[in-house]
Amino acid sequence: MTHAHKHRKRKARFQRRTLPGAPPGILVPDPAGPRPIVQVMAYGPEGCVEEQISDPRAIRDHLEKWPITWVNVDGLGETAMIHEIGKLFGFHRLALEDVVHVHQRAKVEQYGECLFIVARMPTPDPDMGTEQLSMFVGPKFVVTFQERPGGDCLDPVRLRIRTGVGRIRAAGPDHLAYALLDTIIDHYFPLLEACGDRLEALEDVVLTSPDHGAMARLHAIKRDLVTLRRAVWPLRDALNTLLRDAHPLFSPDTSIYLRDCHDHTIQIIDLLESYRDIASGLTEVCLSSLSNRTNEIMKVLTIIATIFIPLGFIAGLYGMNFNTAKSPVNMPELNWPFGYPFALTVMAAVAGGLLLFFRRKGWLGSGQRPGPQASSSAAPADSGIL
Repeated sequence: MTHAHKHRKRKARFQRRTLPGAPPGILVPDPAGPRPIVQVMAYGPEGCVEEQISDPRAIRDHLEKWPITWVNVDGLGETAMIHEIGKLFGFHRLALEDVVHVHQRAKVEQYGECLFIVARMPTPDPDMGTEQLSMFVGPKFVVTFQERPGGDCLDPVRLRIRTGVGRIRAAGPDHLAYALLDTIIDHYFPLLEACGDRLEALEDVVLTSPDHGAMARLHAIKRDLVTLRRAVWPLRDALNTLLRDAHPLFSPDTSIYLRDCHDHTIQIIDLLESYRDIASGLTEVCLSSLSNRTNEIMKVLTIIATIFIPLGFIAGLYGMNFNTAKSPVNMPELNWPFGYPFALTVMAAVAGGLLLFFRRKGWLGSGQRPGPQASSSAAPADSGIL
């Protein structure tokens, strides 16, 4: 896949699918999106159950039986299922519109008793992409919408619910929402570590033998860092909103855990800024090295051309077809037995003289004429000796 095709694909992912002039709250499905896969995980202190459902009405049984119900929807290609789930839980149509339009920044909005949270979640793709995770938090439930099936970073939360490790089963939906956000944030650190390893490897290449391939890899790293920064920076503001505003769904105990998430986002942003500075510095060093290498090449070529200019003049001079029989001054060297060795000797002397001149000027090799500063520094020493 070419770089231009990747850029078009990334750009199309964030295009808004609402038709111009359409009323708000209209859900336009993604024709290329996968069909929704609905997974229900209901749990309490005594245990948990998991079920994949095709009819959203089956969720009611879990809501009535279990203290907490987590509904996860993978895929947004069919709006009928999203409408049914939204109708079942009473989600606002504007929030459902934001679920379908997966270009949203991380944010927190309150609709009645529900809290709507949007976060950018790292994907398992090698290109360090992110996808939108839309989360509804209610009194007894958490509903999440993901762009596509095929794996996410939320398996540690599922494992804790299945095994009962920690206090997640005994806590409310606010703790589940915190656990999901904390897992998303923690999965940014391996991506940053990978970026750091790539920068460290490129640093050796840039300082030893920079080339245009190193520049391309530096630009790829900077592009990945920008993608991560666009995902994490709004998430920090969203967590700050949860901490600053008093939401009835989030207890003071959960707010302490959210404060830890907020600290992690600040650490991620600090690392992102540091890596961006390092990448920018390496880019400048690489450009400077490539420019210096080009200058060295041009210097060598200029010296070669300068040496061959007088040699070409001599060869052209003696290559003129003057007839020596017509006049004795028409190149008498042509009739001299040593004319050819003489011309070669003159050429060699001119080339050697130019090379010696270039070396004394410091334009070739390590020869360097003493500058004015060196001469001025040596003068006081000589006067002192005298």
